[in-house]
Amino acid sequence: MITTEQREKLRGWFAGRLPEDLFEELAELTVDREEITVIGRIPAPRLAEGASDAEREAAVQGRIQEFRERTRDARIEVAREAEHRFRRKVSWGVECGGERTLFTHVAAPVMTRLRQPERQVLDTLIAGGVARSRSDALAWCVRLVQRHTDDWLAELRESLEHVQRVRAQGPDTEPQDAATDRSTDTPTDDI
Repeated sequence: MITTEQREKLRGWFAGRLPEDLFEELAELTVDREEITVIGRIPAPRLAEGASDAEREAAVQGRIQEFRERTRDARIEVAREAEHRFRRKVSWGVECGGERTLFTHVAAPVMTRLRQPERQVLDTLIAGGVARSRSDALAWCVRLVQRHTDDWLAELRESLEHVQRVRAQGPDTEPQDAATDRSTDTPTDDI
C-alpha cells in the first residue's frame, strides 16, 4: 500500500520524465507492489463526417497500433529507468477515441487456500461457462467485487494511509534532518 503523497511523487516523476510529445496527457497512473501502470491519452484519428462505427473502431485501433510501434524505444527507456528507481515493472496503455488499450501488464500469481464451499463457487463458474479454470474464476470474482465495492475500498485505503502517517511519526523514525541524501543510482523508498 502506498500513500497519496508517494503516488503523487511517482506521478510527478513520470510527468517530468516522459517525453513532451509522447501523450496529450498522462491520463492515469496506478501502482501496486509489483507494477506501475502508465495510461496516456493520444489524439483520436480524424474521420470524415458520417463515418460508420466500424470505420471509427478500425481507425482507433490503427492509431493505437501506430503509436505503440512508433514509441516503443522511448517507452522502454523510461521503463528501464523507472524499474531501476522504483523496483517495479512498468506497464503501458493508452486511451484513444474513448477506447482504452493496455499494451503490457503483469499477471502476478497469487497463492490462496480455499475451503470446499469456496471451491464450489469457482467450480460452478467453470461449469456455467463463465470461467475456464479456477484461476480464471477467482480473477472474475475479484473483478466483480472490485466493481461493486469501490467506495468501501477507497475508505479502507484512506484509513491505511492514515495509519502509515501515524506510524511515520512514531519514535522509531529518523528526524527529517538526519535523513541521508540519496543519489539517483540508489533505489528509493519514495514508493
